[in-house]
Amino acid sequence: MKKLFFYSLMAATLCSCSNTTNTPPTNEQPQTEASRGGKSTAPSASEYQSSNQEGQQKVYDFLKATKTYYLATVDGDQPRVRPFGTVNIFEGKLYIQTGHKKNVAKQIAANPKVELCAFNGKEWIRVAATLAEDTRIEAKKSMLDAYPELRGMYNENDDNTAVFFLTEAEAKISSFGAPEEVIKF
Repeated sequence: MKKLFFYSLMAATLCSCSNTTNTPPTNEQPQTEASRGGKSTAPSASEYQSSNQEGQQKVYDFLKATKTYYLATVDGDQPRVRPFGTVNIFEGKLYIQTGHKKNVAKQIAANPKVELCAFNGKEWIRVAATLAEDTRIEAKKSMLDAYPELRGMYNENDDNTAVFFLTEAEAKISSFGAPEEVIKF
């Protein structure tokens, strides 16, 4: 138990946000409603495709195997980290899920740059990415079908379920005894 606590604490400590400044978004990255002033340059779910399906699958497999990863966001100038467990691949994109009513969703809306971190006992992964929301019912349904235990709290037809896909992602898999592996997708 102490070992599991240590590993969880270590994983949470390794997480950090990739952008804690209020840098305005550029046309090269997805923007949120708060940052785009009504005009979207974020890729739509139907337009966006991962540039590295094999690498994305490796990241998915790592996160899925650990069962719990930590998601870091920014709340003003304060980093916020919390455990997550949902990860899914739908239409060639890596997704996570939360609820619109949660503070994490509000933080993502204000700054979509996040970092995920997980530890499997030997290696850890850090994934810096920009999230883009997919509001389609099909994307929500896919996530909830992958995690049917969430159906008591979420429904693809409700206004609370939020699914986000990762864009501009860079994963780094590290250990104390091997060179770092970098995966961009």
